[in-house]
Order: sequence, then structure tokens, then C-alpha cells
Amino acid sequence: MELSNLRPAEGSKHSNNFRRGRGHGSGNGKTAGKGHKGQKARSGAPRIGFEGGQMPLYRRLPKRGFTNINTKRIVAINLSALERFEDGATVDVDALIEAGVIKNPRDGVKILGNGELTKKLNVRVDAYSASAKEKIEALGGTAEVM
Repeated sequence: MELSNLRPAEGSKHSNNFRRGRGHGSGNGKTAGKGHKGQKARSGAPRIGFEGGQMPLYRRLPKRGFTNINTKRIVAINLSALERFEDGATVDVDALIEAGVIKNPRDGVKILGNGELTKKLNVRVDAYSASAKEKIEALGGTAEVM
């Protein structure tokens, strides 16, 4: 027996669409799994998060901050991460994903000037810092904005 082929015992699991309240023989008759009496046994039981009339947690905590719906989530990459590409290569978002530098480009990719670059590259991304653009062009490469 291995972890990869463990299974629950036959008949021990019930489907989610199990019919409740259909007599004693069904194993879930009479109270239909709700126990005896009490607020949770009645119809119209309280909603999730209801604390019996006490001020609920989501109203006791202060509201903080503001979420701007128009914000852009930019993925920042250091110049040193481009060292893995060959000399003269064209580096774009697809090439960065393929090389494993980024997983999800989100709303754009920006190259930052941290680290050193020793290869001539043609880089095509959404944005550059001034120092990154300077270092790429100093080696004879191009820094195009998509």
C-alpha cells in the first residue's frame, strides 16, 4: 500500500446531494442532521458572521485605506536578470516567461537598473528606469517600449 493509492472505505463517503429528511431508514431522517431544537435547527437560521446581535467583527474593525481600481500592477525586473540571455538576443515578455524570469506579466514589465549587464541585447518591454536604459544602450543594445 502506498500514499498514491489510498482510498476511503467502500460506502463510507456520501455524495453532496444526499437526500435528507426521508425517514429513519435513510440514516438522516426526522431531524435531518440538524439535531434537536435550538436556533440552528429552525428555518431562517442566522447568516454566516452573525454574532447573536453583538456588533459583528467586520463592523468592529476600522476601515483602512483605499483601493484604486485603476492602478496598474507592474512587474519589476533587475538588469542582472537579463544576463541569462545570449549576446544579441531579443528579449520580450514572452522570452522572459519562457526563461522563467517572470511567471505572470500582470499589467506590464519594467526593467530596473540594479546589477550589471555584459551583453548586447534588444529589449522590448513596457517601461525602463533611466539607468537601465542607459546601461542597455551603452553596450550597443536597444531599449524599445512596447
